[in-house]
Amino acid sequence: MQFQVLDKEGRAVPDAVVVLYPASPGAPPVASKVTIGQQRMRFLPPVTVVAPGSTLHFTNLDRWDHHIRGTTAALGFADPRAGADFELRLAGAEAGASGGEAEVTVDKPGPILLGCHLHSSMRGHVFVSDSAWTVKTDDDGIARFGAVPEGAVQLRVWHPEQLVELPRRNLQVGAAPVLDSVQLSVVPRRKRS
Repeated sequence: MQFQVLDKEGRAVPDAVVVLYPASPGAPPVASKVTIGQQRMRFLPPVTVVAPGSTLHFTNLDRWDHHIRGTTAALGFADPRAGADFELRLAGAEAGASGGEAEVTVDKPGPILLGCHLHSSMRGHVFVSDSAWTVKTDDDGIARFGAVPEGAVQLRVWHPEQLVELPRRNLQVGAAPVLDSVQLSVVPRRKRS
């Protein structure tokens, strides 16, 4: 299965999260440990996808201190009472070494907004998914899935700048490949390089 996420004007959207919920979901997603860096006043990667129970390892690569504030960003994908909120402070890097490091474990499904109290322009997101069929789109806005179980599947798409949740789409998976597109109702800001 392959889906392309497009913006309101028909351009490809990277860093959108495409989630499939097969009628026969199989094994749950596996928790992992991922690193999210803070570099050049940005969270890298800007969107991270993990399973519940995963550990987020934050590391500051800038010379100045950063603060990390994580808050639940509900929009239908999470219970706003899920309590994903956390706050951390990381010291700046010194010559030849990275700066402060900290870890947080995330347990509840849904999007988490990352911000920095010290640098208000810094934004990042973590998407905690309870489906093993969750993929972030590449630079061409493409999400590719292999070996999706045959039968009924629900499709959901999330993007940090989509303020209104897109309706779920019901699909039927068979032997033939599925090639489809989903259009957001916004034009996301382009990332600075």
